[in-house]
Amino acid sequence: MTSYTPGNARIAFIGLGIMGAPMARNLVKAGYEVTAYNRDSARAEAFAKDGGDKASAAPSIAAAVQDADVVITMVPASPQVEEVILHDDGVLDHLKPGGLVIDMSSITPQTSIEVAEAAKAKGVKALDAPVSGGEAGAIEGVLSIMVGGDQEAFDAARPVFDALGKTVVLCGPHGAGQTVKAANQLIVAVNIEAVAEAVVFLEKSGVELSTALDVLNGGLAGSTVLTRKKDSILAGNFQPGFKIDLHHKDMGIVTDAARAVGSAVPAGALVAQLVAALREQGDGGLDHSALVRGVQRLSGGTPPTA
Repeated sequence: MTSYTPGNARIAFIGLGIMGAPMARNLVKAGYEVTAYNRDSARAEAFAKDGGDKASAAPSIAAAVQDADVVITMVPASPQVEEVILHDDGVLDHLKPGGLVIDMSSITPQTSIEVAEAAKAKGVKALDAPVSGGEAGAIEGVLSIMVGGDQEAFDAARPVFDALGKTVVLCGPHGAGQTVKAANQLIVAVNIEAVAEAVVFLEKSGVELSTALDVLNGGLAGSTVLTRKKDSILAGNFQPGFKIDLHHKDMGIVTDAARAVGSAVPAGALVAQLVAALREQGDGGLDHSALVRGVQRLSGGTPPTA
């Protein structure tokens, strides 16, 4: 396969949400011609306005895909991936043979396998390539990208990935990227919950919180989660970089996948319930660091109105 470099590849980007919009912009900055489609057309139009002569908006999936060499999808969950790629008038009905579909959503491994099989039947390559790093990582172009698929397609897509991320790894065959992403979401959720519990414990103990978190982050308890989320937690600012609603979906993926292979995830199962509870309490639209609000409630407090 030809390497998909800025000079010889046109990209269709579908899904301009919290993560997708900055990712699409980074592709334009890298020199790619990018045509974007989003269900809310105002987002695609804003992208085209900001992106200069290499960025454009399409009124439909068909219009976005028809001249593309690579199609990237970044949508919320498996049902949306199926709708956008597999259903009638979706990506596979319009992408030319020899093209490449890169799904960067966080979905079930099985859905990624189904997409790859359907793509192969159409003469199209596919990669599952979910990401980690949140909105900040997407904006900065330093995402961790976990890829599933074959080596040839991965090598061809490497310039595209390099425009979006810093750590890019082929994890195995189709679905492997999603399996690694599920493990990532398990680690992140448990880590955030541990930070949330520490924050409430420190607050109720009367310790100066900012100082305590600084020293904790300098030792073995330090983490990217603490580095990225400390300031917003201190400010009580839970504007979403990654929503509780989406982490709820991801915890369902990891607990189901772990059950399927006979792997115990007791801490993950507990945090999955805490994420679900927070969502039912009306905080689903907040950043996942809002798990601290759930711990505050369990500890007898009433979090401020978000």
